[in-house]
Amino acid sequence: MELEDLNNDRQLFKSQPHLWVEQYADYLYSYAFTRLNNDELSRDLVKETFLAALEKVGTFNGDSTERTWLIAIMRHKIIDVYRKRTSNGISRFESLEAETQQKIFFDPDNGHWNPPYYPQLLGVEDHDPLNNKELAGVLERCLKKLPPQWFSVFTLKHVDDQKTEMICKALKISAGNFWVIMHRAKLNLRECLQRHWL
Repeated sequence: MELEDLNNDRQLFKSQPHLWVEQYADYLYSYAFTRLNNDELSRDLVKETFLAALEKVGTFNGDSTERTWLIAIMRHKIIDVYRKRTSNGISRFESLEAETQQKIFFDPDNGHWNPPYYPQLLGVEDHDPLNNKELAGVLERCLKKLPPQWFSVFTLKHVDDQKTEMICKALKISAGNFWVIMHRAKLNLRECLQRHWL
């Protein structure tokens, strides 16, 4: 392909800010709300994403779709929110307590649940229980009950499927803190789901 043809193709993909609200606002809001569980903050992040994108519109070169580019901007803003929420670290006492709980709940040899603490079945016949709207609603309410730091770590890991190293770096936490938080978040979610779903 000639360089001129490549430049012409890229011009077709140049950003069109006048269409952003119509084309992307709902998707961006949904993306933010799924990760923050906060209506007002999600709306604010959509606006902030559009403003940041307007400032950087000259750097958009069409290597990705416009929506992907906007999501990347929003993702950084969400991580900033998580970072602000998680500014408190975990004390040495909390870390030792989590290690003790880990040994109580899980078999140290294989990582499986110890029999007295094995999770109860959720009672969902569907092969994909997350498709069940009632269960999804209960899970959403349970997630909202998590402390902000736990919610941030859990969401980055299990909603955004981010690597542990990236989460630790983005939230400025140690790997030990990450595992303590994940352990506690999972135990709390399990208890909440069993209390409100079963």
